[in-house]
Amino acid sequence: MRMQTETCNRFSWRTHSCVPRRDSSRRLPESSPAPGLDTSVEAAGTSACGAGFSLRRALARLLPIAALLACATWAQPSASADPELHVLPVQGSVSMLVGDGGNITVQAGKDGILLVDTGLAQIAPKAVAALRTISDGPVRYIVNTHVHPDHTGGNEALAKLGRDNPPPTFPRIIAHLAVQERMAAPPPGNEAPVWPNDTYSTPYKDLSFNNEAIVVYHIPAAHTDGDSIVFFRRSDVVSAGDIFTPGRYPFIDLERGGSVQGIINGLNKILEIAVPLKYQEGGTYVIPGHGRLCDEADVVEFRDMVTIVRDRVQDLIKKGMSLEQVKAAKPSFDYDTQYSGSPDAFVEAVYKGLQKQAP
Repeated sequence: MRMQTETCNRFSWRTHSCVPRRDSSRRLPESSPAPGLDTSVEAAGTSACGAGFSLRRALARLLPIAALLACATWAQPSASADPELHVLPVQGSVSMLVGDGGNITVQAGKDGILLVDTGLAQIAPKAVAALRTISDGPVRYIVNTHVHPDHTGGNEALAKLGRDNPPPTFPRIIAHLAVQERMAAPPPGNEAPVWPNDTYSTPYKDLSFNNEAIVVYHIPAAHTDGDSIVFFRRSDVVSAGDIFTPGRYPFIDLERGGSVQGIINGLNKILEIAVPLKYQEGGTYVIPGHGRLCDEADVVEFRDMVTIVRDRVQDLIKKGMSLEQVKAAKPSFDYDTQYSGSPDAFVEAVYKGLQKQAP
């Protein structure tokens, strides 16, 4: 059984903060004024921390490293000559395809296949082959969590698995209306993937498929302005898209309406849905946009990191610091060994987003 708490000494910016794996309150303030920098750092330093991870979690962190390194961001499609794609059963009727590009969530049953995201266009043939190891049924639904091509590039190829299977029906491609609007005006030189044909502009959209209730929630102004997360109620699985990317800093696409507060709101929404089992392990599983399969505790850690970095940047802005001065202060320093990606790019996106929100 996991030891509950140990007392931690205070830590400065230049050392790794001892952040708890679990707090009695899972939820941090969403929109209240950011606390001062010194307050947030001390709070992180004096909180209780878990004595260690379970063997299951340790293995879960180590095994998917290769898959994490293989994943490409939307702006940097994979250069792998022969990208791999792996099938990982999650629980209930849900599996995930892990490899180059974004993760693909698969729900399969007697009614056919529902996909959340379709990965890069160049891996579509392997995605088709991988799907056929799960089910011979037709693809009836595709949900695009956002507009980036590492999550929508395979729309056309995977939609054919519905159109070309009896009875021939083009799948319903579900996304928030903002995704369709952005696909209608792709950047010059970029060909838009097959568009969504079933959009929604309400806070959520629900449906039933394979005897399972599925809820698609819109998360405004998060990774982009059209983000969705998908909850498979019977299987108890959340597909989070790029709102949640364990092991690397979030990419906040400011040009497409993203914001750090929206990311935090989206992570809090996942935590509202997720329920862990004994010792805070397992329970609701969360499939991220990129990287390993996670549970609620992993989302808490990620949410806390984003919140703490936001508060530090906000404190430096209040002191009148420029972007270059904020970068030089390294407000993400104690997390840089835990998260890949560019700390400067993350801090810059947080800074610019907070500046936009300033009165």
